[in-house]
Amino acid sequence: MNELEQMDREFVLHSYARNYTNFVRGEGARLFDEEGREYIDFASGIGVCSVGHAHPELSRAICDQAKRLIHVSNLQVIEPQVHLAERIVELSGYDMRCFFGNSGAEANEAALKIARKYGETQFEKKRFKVITLKHSFHGRTITTVKATGQEEMHKPDFSPYPAGFAYVESIDAIYEAIDDETVAVMIELVQGEGGVEPFDKGEVQDLAAFLRSRDLLLIVDEVQTGVYRTGEFLASQLYGIEPDVVTLAKGLGGGVPIGVAMTRLKEIFQPGDHGSTFGGNYLSTRAGLTVLEILEEERRQGALEERIEAFSTYLDRMVSANPELFSGAVGLGLMRGLRCADAKVQKRILEATFRRGLIVLKAGRNTVRFLPPLTISKEEMDEGFKRFEEALAAL
Repeated sequence: MNELEQMDREFVLHSYARNYTNFVRGEGARLFDEEGREYIDFASGIGVCSVGHAHPELSRAICDQAKRLIHVSNLQVIEPQVHLAERIVELSGYDMRCFFGNSGAEANEAALKIARKYGETQFEKKRFKVITLKHSFHGRTITTVKATGQEEMHKPDFSPYPAGFAYVESIDAIYEAIDDETVAVMIELVQGEGGVEPFDKGEVQDLAAFLRSRDLLLIVDEVQTGVYRTGEFLASQLYGIEPDVVTLAKGLGGGVPIGVAMTRLKEIFQPGDHGSTFGGNYLSTRAGLTVLEILEEERRQGALEERIEAFSTYLDRMVSANPELFSGAVGLGLMRGLRCADAKVQKRILEATFRRGLIVLKAGRNTVRFLPPLTISKEEMDEGFKRFEEALAAL
């Protein structure tokens, strides 16, 4: 056990199953550990480092902002926050307003508070229940972990949990679960932790129309799918729907913590209803603006679409060449997965790829998950899949 590992074990709460590789530098889709070994990063900090590591434009923007002003209270107007809200609304095409927090869980907490207040003020009888899907993941606060539809997440250690959530297996089952206490449905359009599983477009459109006809809210958790991860700015745009509430986080700050809940219910919050000390400060929103500038240009030039096509071709090749390991490729855009034959195969692949200097992720339903930087170069992608093939050959 080296000194860093020893200190980590002594002073940091053991809430993670650590890998004690110590990364000291990054560049694009590459990471370097303290011994100088290079890794290709097909995980980007679980979808956070959307423009890769140490992107020069983002680094300059962060440094410039840090020299000027990092934080003031939200009791004052924050110029880059206003501009970022405007840009998010413009890119979404939705007539909405934004609330800024620091994470996906906080964005989802805000969304749930929006739903609860809507249910309190817009109906003759109070409505408060939110329906979510099994295999979903919405965060790790007490409320968002209860919103998560995975029973294993609801450990008795942290009970009692807030009431007001119901879980169903499929979109079809949502209709029967709606009762006179239901105020909203909360879904991910591609379930990340649940196996990188996209839902059927027609089913989602029918659900959105049904909920709107009943004055019930549709909350779309785009913490992982948003900010061009699926090819469009929002996965909601790919599905041709206009949700009532959308949540964003992960890739928006390129590594700087940020979360957003945006809603068409523009007057739902009054001063004092909700807040965040750090949310939407100068540093995080300046980072968010820069990330969007970078990714908008990549999409305009067609580079993002080319990367998506190339990555998809590689995944299809992996499935064709290894039918005993993979049943298929899943996901959208650069939020992708390979469905493994079983959990043992998944575990062996994760271990073998890391030994060969490639970082991939675990997801539900025995899935190996890929979330590369959206700016990944052809050379980095080629090298990453070369290492992936070497790992598979060694199994």
